[in-house]
Amino acid sequence: MIDYFATQNLIESMVTERVVPGVNYAFIKDKQVFTSTIGFASIYPTVTQLSPFAEYDLASLTKVIATENVLLKLYDQGKINFSEPLHQFIPEFSDQRIRLFHLLTHTSGIRGWIPNRDQLDHDQLLDAIIHLPVTDEFKAKMRYADTNFILLGLVIKKIFGAPVQDVAMQEVIKPMGLTHTTFHPIKKYCVPTAIVNGDVLQGISHDPKARQLGSDCGSAGLFSSMGDLIKLARGYLGLDKTILPYSQQTVSLLFDNKNAVNVKPRSWGWDLRFDPKLHYPIILHTGFTGTLIILDRLKRSGLILLTNRVHPSGHNTIFLAMREKIIQSFLKENSK
Repeated sequence: MIDYFATQNLIESMVTERVVPGVNYAFIKDKQVFTSTIGFASIYPTVTQLSPFAEYDLASLTKVIATENVLLKLYDQGKINFSEPLHQFIPEFSDQRIRLFHLLTHTSGIRGWIPNRDQLDHDQLLDAIIHLPVTDEFKAKMRYADTNFILLGLVIKKIFGAPVQDVAMQEVIKPMGLTHTTFHPIKKYCVPTAIVNGDVLQGISHDPKARQLGSDCGSAGLFSSMGDLIKLARGYLGLDKTILPYSQQTVSLLFDNKNAVNVKPRSWGWDLRFDPKLHYPIILHTGFTGTLIILDRLKRSGLILLTNRVHPSGHNTIFLAMREKIIQSFLKENSK
């Protein structure tokens, strides 16, 4: 029997305390799945009911579900091993120390201010990202940044000769049978997010870089439903050994720290937490819009949390504290 009552109460309190308008969540424990939907899809300009089948703007979950899964498929096929220099694929990126590995683990040290970023067009923004400097944080610090996965998206474009989002759909999303996972959702099925320039975004990516870069964005832009994410989670947990487009041996490599001992732990793409009692790695990833996936392959358990925390306003820092409480509660109850 699934028993995550404390975590469940925390999740539902976000709706009753009006931290978020609504929430879809699921607990997975071996072959059992518990799902629930509470609250509203929107509260502005009108109140609308939330559906169990609603499609959410996944924000940064795009990194691991789309972009990384293309790369893991290539890895599984022996076509890349992540030691390749970024310069090999993007010659304009001059620093030859940066490897795909550093991008995947957010240890590239690539950072810098891009003036008027949101005013740049597609080509100008990509050019600015490609020419960002490598700082002294290289290999010494894990600093999570969209830049790393935008560059990985350009690597995929170089390999396949097509934009990363198109490649992800053809190489991983469609083969997995995820029929409600797309970069081009039908508006009426989508949960609204923030108000931008007076309009409520619905079926359009909340991330400004994703809106600018379109199909070349490897860091955000994907939409999906709870049903599809449960299918996907079962693949990572080893409960469905056929859904992911690569072997379970490659999947198992994700549940491991790839960074040096003096650097914050990180897997390829995924963040890591550790079981409170046995201290083995558990993978998780969040999205700015209020999405979260936590997966424990050893116990074959997980939590999927989908909220529209940027509706109607993106200034919602209370959510971040609540999300961390939910993560800690899940880890505690999961370790019993």
